[in-house]
Amino acid sequence: MSRFEVNILGCSAATPTMRHLPSAQVLNVRDKLFMIDCGEGAQLSFRRAHLNMTRLGHIFLSHLHGDHCFGLFGLLSTMGLTGHTGEVVIHAHPDAEQIFRPILNYFCRENPFEIRFNSISPSMSEAIYSDNSVTVRTIPLKHRIPTCGFLFEEAESQRHLRGDMAQFYNIPTYMRAAIKQGEDYTTPEGIVIPNSKLTLPPTPSVRYAYCSDTMYSPRIIPYIEGVDVLYHEATYGDDSEPFARQTFHSTARQAAQIAQQAGVGKLIIGHFSARYKDENILLQQAREEFANTELANEGMKIILK
Repeated sequence: MSRFEVNILGCSAATPTMRHLPSAQVLNVRDKLFMIDCGEGAQLSFRRAHLNMTRLGHIFLSHLHGDHCFGLFGLLSTMGLTGHTGEVVIHAHPDAEQIFRPILNYFCRENPFEIRFNSISPSMSEAIYSDNSVTVRTIPLKHRIPTCGFLFEEAESQRHLRGDMAQFYNIPTYMRAAIKQGEDYTTPEGIVIPNSKLTLPPTPSVRYAYCSDTMYSPRIIPYIEGVDVLYHEATYGDDSEPFARQTFHSTARQAAQIAQQAGVGKLIIGHFSARYKDENILLQQAREEFANTELANEGMKIILK
């Protein structure tokens, strides 16, 4: 069975609180793990979510503010102690390797796996990773320093072979894979049976977009239009809209306006300021603009497929 799910490990802004940890998420795509941001406490939340560190091969950093990357060194060190092999690729701003490599060389020099950096350009949208399960693209965001979000798009699945047609035409087993990939079938008598008669359309691919940190920016809409789930920062409420603009962050209402304009399936808001002891006021404001909104929280699992 196909799997595409998102695990929220942290959803606070700037500093950890008694209720929330800084930004970190892990996507499970067909049992391969991909991490987005790695704030403090990420490795503990990783374990609490019962995720297998040996399956983590790629870490995507939206930007180089501490609340999105200070958990990186501890996580990579622990991965070395738990038997991770192969390599871990860190996709981040070009400055990341210059900043992190000396620390990793000092504390993680005996790790049994390679740590490789893949420099990305936050100012443009491009595919930065692809395999037979998923493609990851950057989403240019508007923040105080170069920042990008990430769009995870499941690889297109094959068409579904109709069992009744396969039986009616007695299609050999060895030909069925090609038919699922779109080929027609030629009977022993030379009659061509069109693929559209033999198959049903593939299951639609799911898409997940992560947009944090960013101020209100309608220019991201073309990149996230129609995604199944959008995670968008909602650092502040209506009471702090001027401060949100000043610090290049978004309000919950603005996040919901983006979701509404982009026609997304569901909105998850997070990256909450510590000033809010109860984020339900943020949820209320967001739902006034986009009804299908939920609050992020540590331990939350979003199942897309």
